[in-house]
Amino acid sequence: MNKNKVILGLSGGVDSAAAALVLRNRGFEVTGLYFDISKHNKEGIEAARKAAHDAGIGFVTVNVHEMFSEIVIDNFCREYIRGRTPNPCIICNPAIKFKALTDFADSEGAQYIATGHYAKTVYSEEFKSWFIQQSRNARKDQSYMLYRLSQNVISRLIMPLEEFESKNDVREFAQAEGLFNASKKDSQEICFIDDNSGYIEFIRSKGYNPVEGNYVDMQGNVLGRHEGIANYTVGQRKGLGIALGKPAYVISIDDANNSVVLGDSGDLFRSRVYIGNCFFPMTGNGEMPDMLRGLRVMCKIRYAAKPASAVIERAYDDMVCVSFDEPQRAPAPGQSLVIYSDGMVIGGGFIELSE
Repeated sequence: MNKNKVILGLSGGVDSAAAALVLRNRGFEVTGLYFDISKHNKEGIEAARKAAHDAGIGFVTVNVHEMFSEIVIDNFCREYIRGRTPNPCIICNPAIKFKALTDFADSEGAQYIATGHYAKTVYSEEFKSWFIQQSRNARKDQSYMLYRLSQNVISRLIMPLEEFESKNDVREFAQAEGLFNASKKDSQEICFIDDNSGYIEFIRSKGYNPVEGNYVDMQGNVLGRHEGIANYTVGQRKGLGIALGKPAYVISIDDANNSVVLGDSGDLFRSRVYIGNCFFPMTGNGEMPDMLRGLRVMCKIRYAAKPASAVIERAYDDMVCVSFDEPQRAPAPGQSLVIYSDGMVIGGGFIELSE
């Protein structure tokens, strides 16, 4: 493997372009790899090509449209239609983005891969494993999104933006280096949904049609009608279209009965959260290492949540039980709970149950 060669995931945005410049300035031979997820996205390809030109690096594209549609988009639609709240980046990163990066790096004899994520990699002597670690730029930290990466990926991954204190510093660096996209707005949250349409319209366009059902209270009494459980998520207050004379929140969603349970804000708090389809970088699968049992950790129940103190234990049906010191508000099935130890991402899984 060529230790001077890096394959970089390159979009048309400032983060990946700035990462390319940092790597080039360090003396690496960099090739930007653009992931075409939508059958020849000419606008996106040309923006990435221009970023590569400005950064003075090589550029190639890889068409991942079919895989992306089958693995990411279909899962996104299925989850929402079941009343769950998916995060497509969590699925895409290991199955599409980093797979394409490592596959292409292998074919080119490149030792390293790189991205413009805000995080870093570390090797732990205690755990004898590589881990993703939180970025020092807490506001932009993206370690949560990377919890399902394997040792093979993490051990060869470079995330050069860790050297910057803030996003403004990244933009100033890009501006000084003459990048055309230095002031470009950050990309939208869901890359495959158009800015002018919502996720429900997108789901309908893929042939998934939400079915109307009942709003019920926590005792099962019918309160009114809803527009289909795909329209709601745990913790939601706005857009319910029902007047109860007091603020109402989505407490849970009953897929089997196509009902949405409403209640008060205080009903949203949970002390124990059960996660399934787990992944631990130390084992490379869902098996939680014995040394993590009973470990006091910090956990995030969603991307924007503050890390909270908890203890993790194995539970039934291959799930992991996370017991929080303080109850957490609105853990939503389908979202990921990510587990940290000393800032390192040591595992996580999809929220299934909470109590």
